Amino acid sequence: MKAVLIDKHGGPEVLRYGDAPDPVAGPGEALVRVKACALNHLDLWTRGGLPGRVIPFPHILGNDIAGEVRALGPGVAGFMPGQRVMLSPGSACGRCAACLSGEDNSCREYRILGYQLPGGYAELVKCPAANVIPLPAGLSFPEAAAFPLVFLTAWRMLVTRARVRPFEDVLVWAAGSGVGMAAVQVAKLLGARVIATAGTQAKLEQATELGADHVINHRTADVVAEVKRLTEKKGVEVVVEHVGQATWERSILSLAHRGRLVTCGATSGAHGATELRYVFSKQLTLMGSYMGGKAELLDAARHFFARRLRAVVHAVIPLAEARRAHEIMEASEHFGKIVLEV
Repeated sequence: MKAVLIDKHGGPEVLRYGDAPDPVAGPGEALVRVKACALNHLDLWTRGGLPGRVIPFPHILGNDIAGEVRALGPGVAGFMPGQRVMLSPGSACGRCAACLSGEDNSCREYRILGYQLPGGYAELVKCPAANVIPLPAGLSFPEAAAFPLVFLTAWRMLVTRARVRPFEDVLVWAAGSGVGMAAVQVAKLLGARVIATAGTQAKLEQATELGADHVINHRTADVVAEVKRLTEKKGVEVVVEHVGQATWERSILSLAHRGRLVTCGATSGAHGATELRYVFSKQLTLMGSYMGGKAELLDAARHFFARRLRAVVHAVIPLAEARRAHEIMEASEHFGKIVLEV
């Protein structure tokens, strides 16, 4: 099969388009012909190398995959060859207490396609059959590929962890990113008032189109002052934090009394300064969130299939041009998801 591989860590230049062995579905697995694979920041981090994380080379990136069932391994039923599907990106043992309680993303054997496992920058990918989600008619492969990881992440952050309630104020940083785009929509679905930030006028307008009630240019405006103005000095009940070092202090300062900050990443750096007096005097809650369970993805997907949530596709780029797609993402030129077409 054709695939985009990396043989070492580095910049976009290490992405290599070439041949790779066809994967074979084993017991309990499905083989999927990839039609579209969306980019995530995890692709960039994996390509560049993460401290303490060792991956075997050559490696195939790509966490978010949509395509057609090609073959089923022994013991797999319930799907048909040619069936249109998208894949849940996380794989777990399915046997431990975490898995059996629906918290499979806390399983000690949890692995992510394209990160610890071969991913979707290829013509074929194999995965556990439990990861296969049938697609309804009318959804394109790029739309389907743009949904799973970021909406699963946003769903867990806002529904499971922060427990957003109607009429609460939610601040979403970087609404042009995949997680930001998803978080704006999930927060609105839950009945919140959304304040979204972005770095250009075009992105602010797109965030408004997705449902943001108020938008702030985080490059030119004082975000904390604007949040306080928009909330009559109260602050927001929830901050969706995924930028990290560059926004962390402002996130803390934007919270209302008893506010909740939920974080899933640190694209700008992993060290955030926190004045503890704000945490205890305002009785703040700081919580982490990592991916989500398959059940949570299915909950979110019901709204996606009903068109209450929308995957925003910025560009569809041929698989062979994966390097260009990575360069666009690193330059933050996109709103929503960049998708590789296979």
